[in-house]
Amino acid sequence: MEWAELLELLWTGRFTTIPLAILSVIVFGIAFERTLKYRGLEAGTRELTRKLVECLVRRDLSAARTLCEASSTPMAEVFGEGLRWKSIALEDLNEVLHTARAELLSDLRRGLWFIGTIGSLAPYIGLLGTVIGIMIAFGAIAESGDAGFEVVSAGISEALIATAIGLLVAIVALMLFNWLQTRVGSISATCTRSSERFVQALLFLEAGEQEVPDGNLAPVGR
Repeated sequence: MEWAELLELLWTGRFTTIPLAILSVIVFGIAFERTLKYRGLEAGTRELTRKLVECLVRRDLSAARTLCEASSTPMAEVFGEGLRWKSIALEDLNEVLHTARAELLSDLRRGLWFIGTIGSLAPYIGLLGTVIGIMIAFGAIAESGDAGFEVVSAGISEALIATAIGLLVAIVALMLFNWLQTRVGSISATCTRSSERFVQALLFLEAGEQEVPDGNLAPVGR
């Protein structure tokens, strides 16, 4: 099939192919922007956690706060929120970190709903184009009184191209949606493990602050 014929087919089903083309461009735009945002987040979070834990082990809270303020990694805000709370129960600290992580993950998932929606909706848009094409074909038969191929070819072509484009957009959108969801899940797991290491380092810091003269550790108030 030549390009001219393909473009003619696409134009024949323009009532569905044009909306699907616009939606596919938006889907690719969101996927590209999210991919750039996710790039390096896991490595950056692990590196920030390692440096932060080192600061806390050295009992250098000032350096830890400076590190969080200077870092562009989103988890730095979560750690910074944790450092602002002192001498609170462990359950409360975990709740603070959980809330901060939830806000971070909500931002990471921004726009993914649209990709998933288009992945689910595109086949129905294609089906609508199929119905319109069939209606056009039967309308042509009614007007001419002839059921020959030349009469119904335009309507059938519109029906087929609408179905094909709808399925293609749906397949691509769902693949992107699942891949991006997997990336968010992996980043979420990394953030959770980093928070656990952060809490352990804070417990170590407080244990040192509450050490009693005989060398034993006083109970930690977390």
